Amino acid sequence: MTDTPRVAIIGLDSVPSQLLFRDFASETPNIHALMERGMWGDLESITPPITVPAWACAMTGKTPGQLGIYGFRNRKDTSYDGLSIATANAITDTAVWDALGAKGLRSLLIGVPPSFPPPREFPGWRVGCFLTPPSAKSWAFPAELETEIVGGLGPGDEYIFDIPDFRRAGFDEALDQVFKMTERRFRVGRKLATEKPWDLFMLCEIAPDRLQHVFWQYWDPAHPLHEPGNKYEGVFEGYYRFLDEQVGSLLEALPEDAVTIVMSDHGARPMMGGFCFNDWLIRERYLSVEAFPSHVIPFREAVIDWDQTVAWGDGGYYGRLFLNVKGREPRGIVEPARYEEVREELAAKLEALTGPDGEPLGTKVFKPQDVYPDVQGVAPDLIVYFGDLAWRSMGSIGNRSLYTFENDTG
Repeated sequence: MTDTPRVAIIGLDSVPSQLLFRDFASETPNIHALMERGMWGDLESITPPITVPAWACAMTGKTPGQLGIYGFRNRKDTSYDGLSIATANAITDTAVWDALGAKGLRSLLIGVPPSFPPPREFPGWRVGCFLTPPSAKSWAFPAELETEIVGGLGPGDEYIFDIPDFRRAGFDEALDQVFKMTERRFRVGRKLATEKPWDLFMLCEIAPDRLQHVFWQYWDPAHPLHEPGNKYEGVFEGYYRFLDEQVGSLLEALPEDAVTIVMSDHGARPMMGGFCFNDWLIRERYLSVEAFPSHVIPFREAVIDWDQTVAWGDGGYYGRLFLNVKGREPRGIVEPARYEEVREELAAKLEALTGPDGEPLGTKVFKPQDVYPDVQGVAPDLIVYFGDLAWRSMGSIGNRSLYTFENDTG
């Protein structure tokens, strides 16, 4: 620690400015007191607005294209072998803590994605993020930090990286874990912030993201699945009130001279359902399968006729479309000379999609080369926001409709 001003960053994953600044202003007095003493405003996230790589982009000053990371999962190469999960090892660009470390300054990071596996060397202290599996044998640097955290929490209060399978955990269980995870992370944050000689402190909490994915329809009266008076109608207000209390307690533990930043990586919005991307590509004769399945199967289980396939899609909160390019993919058929023509054709068709009611879906399509100054790794040929992210991209094959409503509602 030096005489330079210390900086503390409190990251609230997926917290929308509309909720924090306006809808829940009365529930978040500590954050609003901080706003009154400083400066605040809406931030624009990256394209695509996904936790990984959004935090990495914020901390390196790079775009997803420059990092070569376009989401949690990315193509390893131009084969058809699927996608790999982005880990801490995928970030090779200089982050702010690397630059500080080069000047002899130390950082204390808690849950900043992506931070698993733990580094072999680090200028300070680092605790793994939500990508850390429950079975992980090591999850912090230095290793003795794990003992400090476990001992500080005490028996029965296990440190929670994330809620396993939070979509299927059950509403009461998911809600209980959201609160416990937040309380324990901030408890660890307060303890380490007062004990370690840091120059940069950063804590990221993933719980708001999990809450909003699972409970959006129960809170939002504008959501088509909302039922007034439901059991979970007040969970958003209750959680944001609790989160603000945790932020307030952490602020009290931080040194008075610290420059404090509260930020999010992306916002949130209601989701109406899912659009079956690959089934649509099959109907439009861009994707060829040996036999259409009798039931819904993951894309990886389908037998694809690559010699007749022009394009395929990947599921997630946004859609990724890949062209089967001759000379790039092993059995590519799209001639490089026709690459832009085919890409433009598909983009136009995707943007013209209608919803189940026959009205325009409002889909947005981006070319990586148009939104990034540089494109590294194996980028999608098209980035697709179905219904401007109101509809999830479903990569499965065999759905009897192009639209599904069994999905996240936020």
